[in-house]
Amino acid sequence: MADPHVAANPTISKTDLLAAKNQEALLGGGAQRMEAQHKKGKLTARERLDLLLDAGSFEEIGKFVMHRATDFGLHKEHYLGDGVVTGYGTIAGRLVYVFSQDFTVFGGSLSETHAEKIVKIMDLALQNGAPVIGLNDSGGARIQEGVVSLGGYADIFYKNTLASGVVPQLSAIMGPCAGGAVYSPAITDFILMVEHTSYMFVTGPSVVKTVTHEEVTSEELGGASTHSAKSGVTHFTAANEVVCIQQLKQLLSYLPQNCEETASSLPYALGQDESRPALDTLIPDNANQPYDMREVVEGIVDAGSFMEVHAAFAENIVVGFARLGGRSIGIVGNQPAVLAGVLDINASTKAARFVRFCDSFNIPLLVLEDVPGFLPGTDQEWRGIITNGAKLLYAFCEATVPRITVITRKAYGGAYDVMNSKHIGADLNYAWPSAEIAVMGAKGAAEIIFKREIAQAEDPAAKLQEKVDDYQQKFATPYRAAHRGFVDEVIMPAQTRQKLIRAFKMLENKVATLPRKKHGNIPL
Repeated sequence: MADPHVAANPTISKTDLLAAKNQEALLGGGAQRMEAQHKKGKLTARERLDLLLDAGSFEEIGKFVMHRATDFGLHKEHYLGDGVVTGYGTIAGRLVYVFSQDFTVFGGSLSETHAEKIVKIMDLALQNGAPVIGLNDSGGARIQEGVVSLGGYADIFYKNTLASGVVPQLSAIMGPCAGGAVYSPAITDFILMVEHTSYMFVTGPSVVKTVTHEEVTSEELGGASTHSAKSGVTHFTAANEVVCIQQLKQLLSYLPQNCEETASSLPYALGQDESRPALDTLIPDNANQPYDMREVVEGIVDAGSFMEVHAAFAENIVVGFARLGGRSIGIVGNQPAVLAGVLDINASTKAARFVRFCDSFNIPLLVLEDVPGFLPGTDQEWRGIITNGAKLLYAFCEATVPRITVITRKAYGGAYDVMNSKHIGADLNYAWPSAEIAVMGAKGAAEIIFKREIAQAEDPAAKLQEKVDDYQQKFATPYRAAHRGFVDEVIMPAQTRQKLIRAFKMLENKVATLPRKKHGNIPL
């Protein structure tokens, strides 16, 4: 293909030609399409990178790459970079590899060469042990290229899978993400979406209408609110792209560069008194009264450091990152304020994935337990609560990072085992005086154990209450578990922060190895 710059000016110097090509690459699909992007409330591919990376740190790779297709008139239309800006730079001084899809070029559609550019920076990330951040804004595979564009997607999926658990992979959805384009973000560790301007779906509204006759908008089918609350596909949502990029930076601050490193710690001077008296009065006297587990989290961790993950999905369990004495930790806590903190399918899978991520990247785990059991019912059983609940059990059993559990109130039945109990490898288990560790609640237990005696009593209600009180005193306390060594110490809530800072410090050089194997077979 003849160079348009040379054709326009045959006497152009080599240095001027380079300058002209650099300027052309910066224009993407042209000023008019950039303006259209801005009118939608969206930034351009390069503007996003300017916000994400430290000023002046970006080094572009593949700026002059062009597609090789000739069918359907594509030989007449070329853009330098071919719809994706790729390279490396730094965030807060840390090396990261990035790609930013350019919707102004063929709608950000993925071609053979577009895919090759993304694969190249993923290879570099694996070889050099640094995170990969993808800013996705693509209409899907470039239809005019046929199978080679599909092959390009598969090449990316393969690299995503190889990189999983080796380097952190973060995906920000900045526009449409349809068809094959959704599977790369799905394999990555965290997905962020922008409200009202980003969408994810395997098939769009028009196909849904044709096949199922459902009338649905893009927002309803695959918008940020849908995927953050209903499907759980996305972990974070943002009001606009600037906030989304700020979230990316904040999230990265809790993570290490790769699986061989630990997350960097912030300077922290341990105070003379790390007690938090407010925690002593947080648990209601009535065991059936709810409270917000986030208040427990905020009372334990460094001020303002908690970053919740999946905040709008499966709200009966809380997961997220925080700092404790300057150190990055992952937190999993039952939420008594929603469904009494019961474990169900969504809560189990949400927590299991988070636990596995933290274990992959050497982030210690703190479990805050107040769980009455697994959610009963035909809906849960028929949809597989058994195998889904087992995912969380498997994730904790497999985790080799430092693991500490604090039982704040209820720890009933199989859910006690699952929530990082001593029996499945927790390093330290604490309980507050309000903890109730038993097979089930006192009332249910009394009704089963003393069924005949209660039925034969002159006053069955009084007899039931007598047996409930008896069971409560014997079993619904932390002391039987403490006598057995299943709980290492019963502590006052106000002591929790100081105990945990010291415990995680003690465990920082923990070494644990799993039996030699190719990989386990998690109950998917």
